[in-house]
Amino acid sequence: MSNKRPGDFRPETLAVAYGYDPQLGMGAAKPPIFMTSTFVYPSAQHAKYVHEAYFDGTGPLVGETNHIYSRLGHPGLDFLEARLAAIDGAEDAVAYCSGMAAHSSIALAYLRSGDSVLHGRPIYGGVDFLYNTMMPQFGTHPTAYLDGTDEDGVRAAAEEAMAKGPLKLIIAETPANPTAAIVDLDLMVRIADEVGAKQGHRPLVVVDNTLLGPFSQRPISHGVDLCMTSLTKYCGGHSDLLAGGISGRKELIDQLKLQRTTWGNHLDPYTSWLVLRSMESVAVRTERAMSNARGVAEFLRDHPKVAGVTYLGFLEPGTRGRAVYDKQCKAAGSTFSFHLHGGEAEAFRMLDQLQLMKVAVSLGGSETLICHSASTTHYAVPREQRLAGGITDGTIRLSVGLEHIDDLIADLAQALEAV
Repeated sequence: MSNKRPGDFRPETLAVAYGYDPQLGMGAAKPPIFMTSTFVYPSAQHAKYVHEAYFDGTGPLVGETNHIYSRLGHPGLDFLEARLAAIDGAEDAVAYCSGMAAHSSIALAYLRSGDSVLHGRPIYGGVDFLYNTMMPQFGTHPTAYLDGTDEDGVRAAAEEAMAKGPLKLIIAETPANPTAAIVDLDLMVRIADEVGAKQGHRPLVVVDNTLLGPFSQRPISHGVDLCMTSLTKYCGGHSDLLAGGISGRKELIDQLKLQRTTWGNHLDPYTSWLVLRSMESVAVRTERAMSNARGVAEFLRDHPKVAGVTYLGFLEPGTRGRAVYDKQCKAAGSTFSFHLHGGEAEAFRMLDQLQLMKVAVSLGGSETLICHSASTTHYAVPREQRLAGGITDGTIRLSVGLEHIDDLIADLAQALEAV
């Protein structure tokens, strides 16, 4: 496949075969792990040319693949980033040691003191803390929109953000963590264009695509600038690694890669290999997980102790959310929330009664994971902001895994008896 263009194949095929040429690994069918911290030059002059090409983008080695030191890049990163860019339909990609390293790198690359950022609510607790607590210490200003399908509401939030300072980033997490709230990506791009016309420079649209991933949603095709994915989740898929990736236009990715050299938050050779390996099975794993999720969501929807379920497949026809879902999503995913009648006490009793499902944060693993959002993933988010985003004291996030559907439902049924 090394001589083929990514556009010649579907994402599921690219996830198995793209980005690695066996000739680069002494004919090995699968990529080797290049466990080295540094790389040897054939001559002193060659060493200078390699550095010139890397740092200045000039000289006789521009366009060639050469390595200096694994913090700057290594073969495993090359393979992984090429594959991630291909399946996302992007020009290039950059990989990091965690999803939050990816998010933080975007913030540090594109925000300066006095700038504003616009993000949705709810949003993952770590990202919420980044933009509402950490970055304001450097002089930035956050503003939130509550419904990513409400054009008037998003536009008003953008105006509010611009009143605080130049709007540089529009952040969309869709589906949102933990409620699976959906954001209209075409709307975000349109708002960015409008803001650019008003303030003289267009903000970047950044989409966190973790909950659906490239096989169920392809943000780059909607014109967004950067697509971020926590590779820890479905792409890793086994709850045994941490990684994050960003795909987008080459000039944006080049800037992120150069800054990664200084931040030192690259992905190491072994984890790069693990993610590359796991990517091959994402499509089939998520198909099983999504099938299970549908059955679990239907069970919960009909249970008298459950007040509501945020599963995307239940979006009502004729609503804005359903129209956006039909336009930009191919499937409903396998992570969603349900709300119990009651609050924290009822949620804790149910969680402590579970026998098969694992009470833990994270999502997208082969096992089913479940947690109480308000006291775990969104603990640091102020209560009023949690409630504004639809996270109540009775909200429980569920990431459905690969177990047999009958066993999952039976475990929930007996646990709900404790409520």
